[in-house]
Amino acid sequence: MEIESLRVSVDEKVLKDEEKNEKEEMKMKMKMKRKLGGVKTMPFILGNEVCDRFASSGFHSNIITYLTQDLNMPLVPASNILTNFAATSSFTSLIGALIADSFAGRFWTITIASIIYELGMVTITISAILPSLHPPPCPTQINCTQASGTQLMILYLALLLTSLGAGGIRPCVVAFAADQFDMTKVGIAGRTWNFFNWYYFCMGMATLTALTVVVYIQDNVGWGWGFGLPTIAMALSVVAFVVGSPLYNKLKPSGSPLVRLAQVVVAAFKNRKAVLPDDSKLLYRNHELDAAIAIQGRLVHTDQFKWLDKAAVITSPDSTANPPNLWRLATVHRVEELKSIIRMLPIWAAGILLVTASSHQHSFTIQQARTMNRHLTPTFQIPPATLSIFGILSMLTGLVLYDRLLVPFAKKLTHNPSGITCLQRMGVGFAINILATLVSSIVEIKRKKVAANHGLLDNPTATIPFSVFWLVPQFWLHGIAEVFMSVGHLEFMYDQSPESLRSTATALYWLAISVGNYIGTLMVYLVHKYTGEEHNWLPDRNLNRGRLEYYYWLVSGIQVMNLVYYVICAWFYTYKPLEEEKINIENKDGDQEWERCEDTIKIA
Repeated sequence: MEIESLRVSVDEKVLKDEEKNEKEEMKMKMKMKRKLGGVKTMPFILGNEVCDRFASSGFHSNIITYLTQDLNMPLVPASNILTNFAATSSFTSLIGALIADSFAGRFWTITIASIIYELGMVTITISAILPSLHPPPCPTQINCTQASGTQLMILYLALLLTSLGAGGIRPCVVAFAADQFDMTKVGIAGRTWNFFNWYYFCMGMATLTALTVVVYIQDNVGWGWGFGLPTIAMALSVVAFVVGSPLYNKLKPSGSPLVRLAQVVVAAFKNRKAVLPDDSKLLYRNHELDAAIAIQGRLVHTDQFKWLDKAAVITSPDSTANPPNLWRLATVHRVEELKSIIRMLPIWAAGILLVTASSHQHSFTIQQARTMNRHLTPTFQIPPATLSIFGILSMLTGLVLYDRLLVPFAKKLTHNPSGITCLQRMGVGFAINILATLVSSIVEIKRKKVAANHGLLDNPTATIPFSVFWLVPQFWLHGIAEVFMSVGHLEFMYDQSPESLRSTATALYWLAISVGNYIGTLMVYLVHKYTGEEHNWLPDRNLNRGRLEYYYWLVSGIQVMNLVYYVICAWFYTYKPLEEEKINIENKDGDQEWERCEDTIKIA
């Protein structure tokens, strides 16, 4: 009896020691976590991204002018080249995300990709400086000598390097910056600001600076300095990012997410004849196995796509060996990872046609602006690409009003920490974008009418006495649409994706842009090819004789159909449920105690 009591006492002591050690270990982890990350990392991360956005905006915003005016390329081929490389940049984002999530981590992926991007910037700057790398000037835009094959190869090399670099930067920077904060529902509710809103605000300020300073230099000083300044900014961004390395919260890569998703599909197929248990709690769970991919909480079982649940059915006692054969048995968390991605795909797909509709509008609008009266004073006129500042200004203004007025008001009605859900936010953006395209068509009709009244339809280089500020409303509407659609889409992809797939999910955002741009290129090619020679909707040289308003009507119709599709998908969408770990921080002595408790919540 005494021996038994002694044994119980020893067991209790061991248990208490284990609990004490666990608490101490957890204290140390949380202290380390608080030392890393947080607001103090933002000057380095956002400094990198601001310089990167300044460089990319300065490089891409006016390059249609460089192609058509300095390389003497026709409008449609030049616009298609830019759209194709923009699509390539977005497509390589998926590759960059997989590299980051699988083995390299976000920090090193961003660093290496930034260096590759810088090499592309250096290449395009050198090509702009050396006269031998571009054709003779052609101010009349009639019978021009186009760029040679060698000159175009230098251009393609520069665009390819920037596309590869952007593929590593884009999907990782947002996720890496968000990693520095507590992005759980409890953490979001405890803040008075929205990370994604302020991220976009900083990027908008960088773009605004590029559109005013860099574009002016490109149009009035020269392309050497016009490309050189963004190149210098990109070099500074790499330095700023690396200097902040000791402060970052760097999450370790948890293995290839595509392999994990494939394992679930294979396991479900192998167990296809297995009978699902009536109680989902009997499905296989292994918290230790999932620890590295479920730091913020485990995904809770859902009843959707129940066929995939067969991957978590325990078919024999031997199958649960530690570790199990993941090609034959998957945990519930891993099954739910795949379900989350499948649920997101219809919403993600809605962004494709939106990009298709707007893929060439920037290029065409710059060409419209070049024909219009851009004078602010008798001696100063606005560079065509600078008009984009009105879209940026509306976006910046909209973000502040959204964060400071709309969200607090919506919170009182919806009791949602974000005010409205990501899906509601995106839907508003879809609708505003349709209105912006319709306004674009009306302005183009008016522009050509004024050109006809003054006998300027056959003079592509003449200035039509029609103020360029007629283009401002469509830029303003596009900027407001971005506040809702772009920010909402990015937040949706980050929030609803499993935490171990967030770089990959952010890459899906860019993949939608990639596919949309490729489809846009195909659509413009077909429109240009099959709308005839005499009244072509998108002529090569003389936009005054085109039918650009018809193109805008076409994309407006596409967007209307896309909005209907989106509303149906959003109506049936199910937000991911998650088990979060909450922590009580202070005891009566002011010391920190850590207590685990699980709460099943719906992330909205």
